[in-house]
Amino acid sequence: MLNRRILRIKAFKILYSCAEDRSLSTKDALALFEASAEASRDLYLFALSSIVPLTQEAARRIEAARNKFNPTEEDLNPNMKFASNALAAILQEDVDFCKMVEKRKLSWEPYDAAVRNLFDSISSKDYYKSYMESSEVSAAADAKLFKRIFEEEFEDNEEFLSIIEDMNILWTDDLGYVLRYDISSVQDIARTGRWNCPPIYTEASDHTFITKLISATLAGYDRYFGMVADNVSKWDSDRLFTTDTVLIAMGLAEAENFGDIPVPVTINEYVEISKYYSTPKSRSFVNGLLDKLIKEEAVKGLVSKSI
Repeated sequence: MLNRRILRIKAFKILYSCAEDRSLSTKDALALFEASAEASRDLYLFALSSIVPLTQEAARRIEAARNKFNPTEEDLNPNMKFASNALAAILQEDVDFCKMVEKRKLSWEPYDAAVRNLFDSISSKDYYKSYMESSEVSAAADAKLFKRIFEEEFEDNEEFLSIIEDMNILWTDDLGYVLRYDISSVQDIARTGRWNCPPIYTEASDHTFITKLISATLAGYDRYFGMVADNVSKWDSDRLFTTDTVLIAMGLAEAENFGDIPVPVTINEYVEISKYYSTPKSRSFVNGLLDKLIKEEAVKGLVSKSI
């Protein structure tokens, strides 16, 4: 589920905490990382499980309209397309999905008002009206609709953001990535007719990679910090941003310990992370200094791959 860019970002956040609180051990850091990785899948499940209560809300409104004192012809003969969508039925009937949502305490029941507001927003949109008016009734059409819902209704929804912040502080930064994974899941469900629980690590080697990266960065952090400080003036070394130092330390640890990852890939990964988590000047600083230090390590024989 989590690609290496996301794994590096999560590791960076944990290592930043370790740099700020030196009492945290490698064991602590790895435990925090595992919790963060598990939290991403929980958010994926919580967002995906919204399909069921949204469908139930549509059905509830249809039933309420039918039971009005003077129902209209439309009330008595409603468009059941959304309320009968295939994706909700598949998820509701999937024992593993339901058990996992229940076990992880990811129910939408406490947020019925949010579900109503979310459905109000969805049902007011042109993409929803086009879906309801279309004669196509298929899981593929349902998946196309939920793709739009995940794209347009969650990421900038202040009520939803408030809910996930309260549920898990780790969730907010993962939302964009997780929603894209939800979209991939609904497309797979429509194609195969079943849900498959995604592993946290796409490949077994990814778990080995991130565990080794965190451990190596922490083991060599003081040395890496000294290398950074030695390459800036005394005045600047006193003002080094922890974010930049941690990113460079991670890049050095990766270059020294993973001969199968090309150096340009390593440098680019940490430069990209610096764009979002450090200062405007960090991009050039991390790029230039990491490149210089890796070359110096290669001369010493500490980096065996080609530069």
